[in-house]
Amino acid sequence: MLGAIIGDIVGSRFEFSKQTTFDFELFTPDCDFTDDTICTVAVADAILNNKPYRETIHEWCRRYPTPKGGYGSLFQRWIDSENPQPYGSSDNGSAMRVSPVGWLFDEYKDVLHEAEACAAVSHNHPDSINGAQCVATLIYWLRTCRITKDEIESAVKRNFGYRMMPLKDIYKIGSENHFDGLCNETVPYAIRCFLESNSFEDAIRYAVAAGGDTDTKANICGSIAESYYEIPEEMIEKAYSYLPDDMLDVITQFYDRIQSEL
Repeated sequence: MLGAIIGDIVGSRFEFSKQTTFDFELFTPDCDFTDDTICTVAVADAILNNKPYRETIHEWCRRYPTPKGGYGSLFQRWIDSENPQPYGSSDNGSAMRVSPVGWLFDEYKDVLHEAEACAAVSHNHPDSINGAQCVATLIYWLRTCRITKDEIESAVKRNFGYRMMPLKDIYKIGSENHFDGLCNETVPYAIRCFLESNSFEDAIRYAVAAGGDTDTKANICGSIAESYYEIPEEMIEKAYSYLPDDMLDVITQFYDRIQSEL
């Protein structure tokens, strides 16, 4: 969960930019949490406290109506509605909030079911559900040692249909100012950045340097990387400094739950 949040915060100041360099300052005053963090915390809150996904995501987004970068126009309508319904979106909003599912469920069938459930309250397009299930599954597989890093590319292709392009091609797309907001783009791009990395920080830097939807790509990449690498303590402390108390309370509850089940 913190991997996703750190990726979001670090990537937030580069969204819509042509960031193609690997060396940049991770945390600056221009960074902040975005809708990715709000929705990630909401999903964790729903699972930890046995609350429905729709109402919990809706409530958290209304609690924070103007995050850095705002909300997508269709999702904003969903937030504004008194009776929000799924609207067939195929964008990456499902995959950026799903990381708690990969940690809080211990059976593969439950991971798939809950990933679909938390996606489908708004992003019920098959591509969005597939993307959410892929991210949650990778977290689950890696944290339970059911797969090695070297096996990921073939497993993702076999189970979720993603053909991952080389990193240089992803960087070329980013340099052309293409905004990769669809699940079918962001998820495999984020996975590729993780596969090229040698550390958690490495993974975040690769994702941000790829340009495009930097906060969400780094969020997804970071969520996967957390299940494989240790997050440096200084990055955790920096991320905490951007977050309000109600989010920190959910994060504490989340890691307390994980530690209690080890």
